[in-house]
Amino acid sequence: MTTSFLLIVQIILVVILVIAVLLQKSSSIGLGAYSGSNESVFGAKGPNSFLAKTTFLIGFLFVSNTIALGYLYSSTAQTSVVDNMVETTNVVAPVATTPVVAPAKDETPATK
Repeated sequence: MTTSFLLIVQIILVVILVIAVLLQKSSSIGLGAYSGSNESVFGAKGPNSFLAKTTFLIGFLFVSNTIALGYLYSSTAQTSVVDNMVETTNVVAPVATTPVVAPAKDETPATK
């Protein structure tokens, strides 16, 4: 139940993140804005800074949700795919049921 809810939230976050990235100007400095820039939420550059901060927040939520999903899926899995492969490799080959009859020594094939 919890993993289903988090998976739906993950899909919604992906759609919102893609839209937020596509709405930004391509001439902005991108992620460099978070390394000491003096932009504010509604500063002189208008909504560009707001979109950049929103994108950062949605990206953080996306990564957090991904880690939570990974933890929940790994804790519910009791066996590995490799464990299932090892169990199925111990298959016995089938035994032939019809005997093979060798030709008699006195019979020679006609070559003429």
